[in-house]
Amino acid sequence: MGSMSLVHWLIVGVLVILLFGGSRFSNMMGDVAKGIKQFKKGMAEDDDAAPKPAEIEAKRVSDPQPHVPNTATEARPAQDER
Repeated sequence: MGSMSLVHWLIVGVLVILLFGGSRFSNMMGDVAKGIKQFKKGMAEDDDAAPKPAEIEAKRVSDPQPHVPNTATEARPAQDER
């Protein structure tokens, strides 16, 4: 007695169509379908266009060595005259 049978659902459907009218009901269902399509499209775009995290480019120094100036590319410091 607690569950609704097919006949009950058909009566409810007919009452809804009578209350809202045929064209209004079909317009509502069309809007619902468009909303579902837009939702699915938005979810698919989110999966495809997942942004990459920002990457920092740097060299890894495995064994730091003291700086040896390259005489060809670096300027020599001026020597004090005494």
